[in-house]
Amino acid sequence: MILKGQNFRILAFDSTAEKFKCVGMATNCTVTLTNNTDDASTKDDVGMAAKPTMTSQGWSVSVESLDVSDAAAMLTAIKSLTPFKLMWDETSTTDNQTGAGATYQRIGDAYLNDATFNFNDRENATKSLQFTGSGALVHDTQVYFEAVSASAYTKGQFVRLFLSSDNTTAPAKVIAAAKSLSLHVSMTLEDATTKDTEGNWQIQEPTGLSYDISTSALVRGNDTITSSVAAQDLASIESIYEAGTPVKWKIANVGGDNNRTASSTIVSGSAILTQLQVNGPNRQRADYTATLNGYGEFTVAA
Repeated sequence: MILKGQNFRILAFDSTAEKFKCVGMATNCTVTLTNNTDDASTKDDVGMAAKPTMTSQGWSVSVESLDVSDAAAMLTAIKSLTPFKLMWDETSTTDNQTGAGATYQRIGDAYLNDATFNFNDRENATKSLQFTGSGALVHDTQVYFEAVSASAYTKGQFVRLFLSSDNTTAPAKVIAAAKSLSLHVSMTLEDATTKDTEGNWQIQEPTGLSYDISTSALVRGNDTITSSVAAQDLASIESIYEAGTPVKWKIANVGGDNNRTASSTIVSGSAILTQLQVNGPNRQRADYTATLNGYGEFTVAA
């Protein structure tokens, strides 16, 4: 019997419930197992062919899913610099969330070392998660599962980026005519395997965090992006770029006229606008893309 892709799931351990839960609303998941090798050829060997030998084993997991209502939880997790207990397995039942104890089921500790959250105009919000394993994989079929509740899909246009004009004023100016928004957070990992480590599995340890924000928007003539529209302040992206100094930012849920009124904040921090690209194609809308690199810590809403 050929296994359907939706029956293969990634599950993370919930320490509060003491049960594994599927990564909700997943659209794709990939597990990569790696044997790292070293060329052991010497002058004693005859011929030119290499003779690799295995030096260590590593593994990683990537997941893509809809709905980033849990963005704050994921950002808190990556910021904690502590590993998840992660598992992959074949699943059963109508919601494909109950582990079947397949022969290839494995459990191990992994860091969430890369996360991207996308909030595009009128599209479902999505997230991409990358986990890097640290230590051995274990085969264990005695696991408890708990189904996750599928929440309503998050529309991307209901999440917006707000900026300030400096690094002291609270971010209150929204990007006008925005088309897309994404937040990318990356954890740097270093191989911490030593002579004391048992087995061939690589031990990974975190060494730092970095993050960046990218957004695109239409360029509007006359009604400039520095003006006030419907009493809503709009971010002056050119002046922020020219200043070349950090500004405060926040990504927040929005409502009100034109979805420009911030409600609950998801994450905030400071950043430097490092790249501004203005595009004027023939017979199409002029637009711009801005990239901001994180400056210092980011703060996740409670």
